[in-house]
Amino acid sequence: MKLYRPATILVGLLFILIGGVARLAGPDQVYGDDSNLKVVHGTIGEALPYAGSGSTIKVTRIKFARKILSGDGGSDDKPIDTNGIFVAVEWDAVRGVKDPDTFTPTLITDGDSVYEKVSDPNESEMSFPDAGFASTGAIVFEVNPTDLKGLTLRLKPSMLWNVYNSEVRVDLGVPTEDIAQQMVDHADDQYVVNDSVTRVAS
Repeated sequence: MKLYRPATILVGLLFILIGGVARLAGPDQVYGDDSNLKVVHGTIGEALPYAGSGSTIKVTRIKFARKILSGDGGSDDKPIDTNGIFVAVEWDAVRGVKDPDTFTPTLITDGDSVYEKVSDPNESEMSFPDAGFASTGAIVFEVNPTDLKGLTLRLKPSMLWNVYNSEVRVDLGVPTEDIAQQMVDHADDQYVVNDSVTRVAS
């Protein structure tokens, strides 16, 4: 009587190989429990590759503001206020040939806070255009002004399959609490959020 059938052995070897491939990335390239997720780090002004799609994303500037206003609003529209502070992240995205994975943009801090983008105004967004094109725009977050140290933009792909992928993290230049406070103190009174603009990629 055979204890192991050839098919059972092959399946076992396949699982071992898959496990080995998923761990090819070094420990400094992975984040948390996502052993198949490489983290691409960058800073403001640096075009970063996105998830092996041939596309790039770049943060061009950040602005702190006490109020935000829709660029498409009428003269009677009032600015949106906050008890915290708004952070507008201006971006430039260039689309590659391959369709990039969708992603969720958030801001994270050294204090483990996670901030999601504001839902209003509608112009606050970050996305890739069609292949061969590039876009510029702004995405706005409402944040706690006392928890901004290590402020980082995180773009994590929405992975439907357990495959090797990568996320983007952009250091937004807030290394200390003192610098964070200075940026809050010098925040603009109002930031106008305009629609993204699409152009032919150069």
